[in-house]
Amino acid sequence: MVKRIPVPNTFQPVDDLVDEAWEHIRAIPGADALFYGASEAANFSKIWHALGIAQAIVQRDPKRALMTSAALGIEASLVNGPIKSLFERERPDVTMDERPMKLRQPKTSSFPSGHASAATVATAFITPGMGPIGKLAVRSLAAIVSTSRIHVQIHHATDVAAGAITGWALAKAIKPALRRVIN
Repeated sequence: MVKRIPVPNTFQPVDDLVDEAWEHIRAIPGADALFYGASEAANFSKIWHALGIAQAIVQRDPKRALMTSAALGIEASLVNGPIKSLFERERPDVTMDERPMKLRQPKTSSFPSGHASAATVATAFITPGMGPIGKLAVRSLAAIVSTSRIHVQIHHATDVAAGAITGWALAKAIKPALRRVIN
């Protein structure tokens, strides 16, 4: 068995600071509906696949949906498989009973956030060719999905940041390869 790399405790003060600040957001009426809904919609990248399909239909270009879904499949296979298995990090210590809404509790390492990496990969594949309003909408949705994991206390803030960085790196690596295969 491969020895897992523990995420350094040096991140904990940052995570504690963000979580403490986030308590103010958790107290805002409607915040739970927004963030729990976004977190649930992004499980298994459902929202990103749906956006890719909608974009392909509007643009009459099925390759757009194929590229987005293929990229998300590669991202999920890598992040939720070998990448998360490299790291040892407990998820925030919150039980299902303490959450105001029901949510699937992942069993994998908390580091990095797969929701944040998928949101970043999806953004890289969905936004090209969009106007500024479309890009802003997709990027805002990605930010909501990513930070939803802090709100619902499934991830620490640094897990989300690491997920976004991982997603960015994967998108940079995946895009040229998929263009050669799909185009």
